[in-house]
Amino acid sequence: MPKRIVMDGNEAAAWGAKLAKVDMAAVYPITPQSGVAETVASMIADGELNADLLDVEGEHTVLSVLQGGALAGARTFTASCGQGLAFMFEPYFRSPNLRLPIVMCIVCRDGITPQCVWGGQQDAMTVKECGWIHMHCENNQEITDTVVMAYKIAEHRDVMLPVSVCFDGNFLSYAAEPVEIVDEELVDKFLGEKNINWHVAMDPERPMAVDPLTGLNPAGGKMFFRYRQGHCKGMQNALKVIPQVHEEWKKLTGHDFPGIIEEYRLDDAEYAIMTIGSMTGAGKDAVDIARDQGKKVGLIKIKTFRPFPVQALAKALSKVKAVSVVDRSVSYGWNCGPLCQEVWAVTPFIDKKIPIVSHIGGLAGIDLTTDHMAQAIENAAQAAKGKVPEETIWLL
Repeated sequence: MPKRIVMDGNEAAAWGAKLAKVDMAAVYPITPQSGVAETVASMIADGELNADLLDVEGEHTVLSVLQGGALAGARTFTASCGQGLAFMFEPYFRSPNLRLPIVMCIVCRDGITPQCVWGGQQDAMTVKECGWIHMHCENNQEITDTVVMAYKIAEHRDVMLPVSVCFDGNFLSYAAEPVEIVDEELVDKFLGEKNINWHVAMDPERPMAVDPLTGLNPAGGKMFFRYRQGHCKGMQNALKVIPQVHEEWKKLTGHDFPGIIEEYRLDDAEYAIMTIGSMTGAGKDAVDIARDQGKKVGLIKIKTFRPFPVQALAKALSKVKAVSVVDRSVSYGWNCGPLCQEVWAVTPFIDKKIPIVSHIGGLAGIDLTTDHMAQAIENAAQAAKGKVPEETIWLL
């Protein structure tokens, strides 16, 4: 029988790894992720999770040893954030090109300088082009469920790519709420038999080069192109696999979370706000308040940020006259947020021209409240009337 346990987001992530019966976890503590490492370590020490725990000297080694584990056929798990993710960059960049289905939680925190250990999404957004699938969670239940589903997605033969399950530091990592833990037998049925390294392996019975030197000459260049094209195809395949996996999970558990995007009160909306991560709760509350005031506003939540859901988002945006995008990080080159930058790139695929208003807020652990969301709603309403701000609006 399912059981409900009050836990914080870090514990919720660890429970997802436990339900998935990972074979290997490598950890190195860093705020606000340390609770993930501590909970996984306790589960292994107490005999609740039959896995190898590697307590290594730093994040670069964390992901390096998991690459070896995945090549040897192990289901692997880790978590990091901030400076730890920066230190991990080289193996983080390599993992997807090796097509290794590692699952890792990014407990999102803000930038390295000025010093800050609080929530923000700058770290996850900084590594968004490394080739990992990125899925952002709204609450702790979604964290547990998404970690489990991430293995089914990552290990799918049409995908075979690592997944970063992203959730906001402080706002979710330390926030406690009830989470329903489903039966392990159900998860076993859902995930099926482990087959991690069918395509590439460290196996003495079938030796192979897993990271060949390519380029320079035509033959090497063609091999390099083949790697890149296959990687891109796997990412696009994920846009089909992710909704299928979420639908299967819903049928088994009754837990209903969007795979790609969520449309909230959008069908008759004239304008909308767009959110990502834990801010979505405040966004939905603000939409409900505005609806009670007679305003026709809806919300679009981005769950899957990589691969970016161009067609799904274009379809959703075609329903409204304007949208306010709320980011929890900065795209310095565009003087806006990274999500807003992506939305601008979708505009050629929308069947009409709509104004897009950029907002940045919630940096360095500052809360994004319903008042902030109400401001974004009002700005979208004004943009629908032709009054479009020329620059990004900072929600302080």
